[in-house]
Amino acid sequence: MRFLGKSLLGLFLLSLTLGLIVFAGVLVRDAVQVRLADERPAPEPSERVFAVSAVTVTPSTETPVLTAFGDVQSRRTLELRSAAPGRIIELAPDFVEGGRVAEGQLLARIDPTESEAALARSESDLIDARAELREAERAIELARDELTFARDQVGLREAALQRQRDLIERNVGTAAALEAAELALSTAQQAVLSRRQAVASAEARIDQATTALSRAEIARDETARGVADTEIRAAFAGRLSDVSVVEGRLASANEQLARLVDPDALEVAFQVSTTQYLRLLDDGGLRQADATVTLGTGEDAVTTAARLTREGAAVGEGQVGRRLFAELRDAQGFRPGDFVMVTVSEPPLEGVARLPATAIDAAGTVLVVSDDDRLRPVPVTVLRRQGDDVLIAAGDLAGAQVVAQRTPLLGEGIKVRIMQGPDARATGDGMVALDDTRRADLRAIVEMDTALPDAARERILAQLDAPQVPAAVIARIEARADG
Repeated sequence: MRFLGKSLLGLFLLSLTLGLIVFAGVLVRDAVQVRLADERPAPEPSERVFAVSAVTVTPSTETPVLTAFGDVQSRRTLELRSAAPGRIIELAPDFVEGGRVAEGQLLARIDPTESEAALARSESDLIDARAELREAERAIELARDELTFARDQVGLREAALQRQRDLIERNVGTAAALEAAELALSTAQQAVLSRRQAVASAEARIDQATTALSRAEIARDETARGVADTEIRAAFAGRLSDVSVVEGRLASANEQLARLVDPDALEVAFQVSTTQYLRLLDDGGLRQADATVTLGTGEDAVTTAARLTREGAAVGEGQVGRRLFAELRDAQGFRPGDFVMVTVSEPPLEGVARLPATAIDAAGTVLVVSDDDRLRPVPVTVLRRQGDDVLIAAGDLAGAQVVAQRTPLLGEGIKVRIMQGPDARATGDGMVALDDTRRADLRAIVEMDTALPDAARERILAQLDAPQVPAAVIARIEARADG
């Protein structure tokens, strides 16, 4: 009996389980049928229309601006070196880094003791040479007087000889007297010869004294320059840099003590490509074009006008292009060594249009909105790139509307809708101002994307709520919608 009771209880439980399973299956079937009955029919596929910002191609005359970077340098820079070795015994108060000095100002003095002693010796030698010259001049005067006297004696002896000859002819003279007169004449002539030799020696002595005096004067001038070299003075007004000495230091010959820079004769040297260089040429060579030099960025930038003056004589080894120089008209605030930006005005271009750089792809084409609101690519000639804009040859595109912000989803044959109003313009930094309709469409795409994580969805929606939306974000949203 006990076995029969347990068997009946097990059969009852099995029947109850089977009944519950069947009941659950009926409930699931009914739920599926109700769900299927509530599903909406799939919408018919329709062509998608993209909202784009567009700009109108307007031909005009533009003045391109060439932008380059260079460094400021001074046209007058002088190395201050010690011409004489010695101890620095005096320095000017302005002989410091950045000190301003006047033309001719005494900057440093080297101990002049040895130079002054040498100058004193050379002046003493000069006095001796002058005295020797004066003595030689007096000696030649005496020698010339003695020569004159000797010549007078010759004349007298000749006259005495002639009288003796006359006496001999009248037979009143003697042969001994005649011989004595002839001997006296010969002696007088020999005295003249001696006096001439004395005059020649005196003249040679004068020449030697003159040469010695000249050498003494040269030696005196050299030692005087040596004394002057102990003083270092400013050749022109300017500022000092690279100062490397203090008072009391020993300076060697030709040692650089500092550099004197003229802060009012500044120019900027910058490098341009060969193509840019050719744009700055005219029939007479390099144009004296106006330029603008900017130091720094933002509100703190310092700007001054400049003018092209010349070009480098040669191209450095391993370099390309040309090195140009522009003279600063107002050097206030600029210093040699400053890294600056240079903008040079090029010759004006006629019949060109200015477009955003984002409107042109790497192949040099733009997307033109045709009359049926579809896109067609058109190749253009890019003449210049000006920051975030480009200058193109307008040609047949005059008056056409061109997509200002290209995305990977835009291409030939795509139907578009041009955003109207001031909010439809794309900015140069990759940001797009959307109208309300376009913003709502993008929000709907993001909210319906179930595969997008919640954190990413909230971040994208926050970006869509901003006045300007990054173009890259818009492109990713449209790409996910197409995927």
